[in-house]
Amino acid sequence: MNSATTYLGSPRRRWVVVTALGTSQTLAWASSYYLPAILAGPIASGVGSSQTWVFAAFSGSLLIAAVLGPFVGRVIDRHGGRGVLALSNVVLATGLVLLALANGPIGLFLAWAILGVGMALGLYDSGFAALASIYGDEARGPITGITLFAGFASTISWPLSTVLNDAVGWRETCLAWAALNLVIGLPLNRFLVPSTVRQIRHRREAKGRSSWRPYKEMLLLAFVFAAGWFVTGAMASHLPALLQRAGVTQLQAVAAAALVGPAQVAARIAEFLVLRRIHPVVSARIAASLHPIGTAILFAAGSPAAVVFVLFYGAGNGLLTIARGTVPLAIFGPHGYGERTGLLGAPARAAQAFAPLLFGILMDRLGLSVLFVSAGLCLTALGALTCVRASRPEVAEAESPGT
Repeated sequence: MNSATTYLGSPRRRWVVVTALGTSQTLAWASSYYLPAILAGPIASGVGSSQTWVFAAFSGSLLIAAVLGPFVGRVIDRHGGRGVLALSNVVLATGLVLLALANGPIGLFLAWAILGVGMALGLYDSGFAALASIYGDEARGPITGITLFAGFASTISWPLSTVLNDAVGWRETCLAWAALNLVIGLPLNRFLVPSTVRQIRHRREAKGRSSWRPYKEMLLLAFVFAAGWFVTGAMASHLPALLQRAGVTQLQAVAAAALVGPAQVAARIAEFLVLRRIHPVVSARIAASLHPIGTAILFAAGSPAAVVFVLFYGAGNGLLTIARGTVPLAIFGPHGYGERTGLLGAPARAAQAFAPLLFGILMDRLGLSVLFVSAGLCLTALGALTCVRASRPEVAEAESPGT
């Protein structure tokens, strides 16, 4: 082990990297994924369009991110994450400037297309891949660490976007987010994310394990994450309305929905302090079970259990976000991690893109009973996870540090 690797592995340096990446991830999420929730209406009015077109452009950006994910991951595998993450801030800033300048549907879709490229370069999958390229099998702790920071992205984005929009307008709000990417995000990613990449030598073991098992695990995990992110996209768009259908007032629904963020962070703290002692697949199974449990409590107890339902959903979502990074690492190892997580994330991003529309249609027809659909998806994902063995199939990694 050389001195560079020893330095990168020191607790002090690791926390510098986690804090830098966590902060830049929070900014990236806040200035892209969480913008439409607050600015969709003002943007639609400003460009002379409907909110439907704004959300259509946003869905298109998620699809672009899904398509580019494997390529971005492959680049990080080979060259590390510093350059890719720094570029993401430039691309996100460019997209936000174009959004601020948009005067019609063409400008709107162009801006969100650029933002989709920025999200492919700069959100969780890239951050997780960067950490895997630095720390190898020891990346689970740092992955959990950056999700603790970014769990507050909506908590920061929504109030700040609201205040700025009320004070100066949505165009200036977009320009402010662009400036933050360049002034804060870019220096953090460029100067505090290491360029050192842990080189992984890959070899096969022939101990009677079937050659198709890695593909089986990939398919199972792709379904698990797609199901989970469909539920996440659906709840992000419709949770307050769902709670109102359960019998609470609009004010109570908004207040209860605001507990999703704290519940996510609390679950991630539990993962960091307690659940890290168990295999990530077991943690993922716990995550998949929490939304169905919350749904059962809500239907059994009615509106008084609305907060309990939100807490269970938020905790499950918080754990599943970590599992998206840690389960592939534990099952397949750090070799090819970036490309693999890109492939696993593509169906999840696509499902998340279509979730608001499809879930809204189902909610109009089924009412509160639509929760049986989301709970059923989570239970199916739980069933798939029971078929995922908590061991590394067919491959072993021998690590040699390099730059």
